Amino acid sequence: MYKTVAQTAVDLNMPEEQILYYIHNGHIKAVYDGEQFLINSGQFDTYHEQIERIKEEIDIWRSTPIPEDIDVKDED
Repeated sequence: MYKTVAQTAVDLNMPEEQILYYIHNGHIKAVYDGEQFLINSGQFDTYHEQIERIKEEIDIWRSTPIPEDIDVKDED
């Protein structure tokens, strides 16, 4: 499915200028139809999977209790 720059910016939670910068530098593949850039949203599937995995890892990290401090005494 092809989306406009504005729709892609909303999906990726990025400013439109950043999306255009990535298009011009070749980081995002896009097609120019004579009026606007169209971006195939399928190229971001891995990105969305990685973001979800990172969010899950952060939730696990936040829910893990901090271990009690081990009071080690040096007995020299």
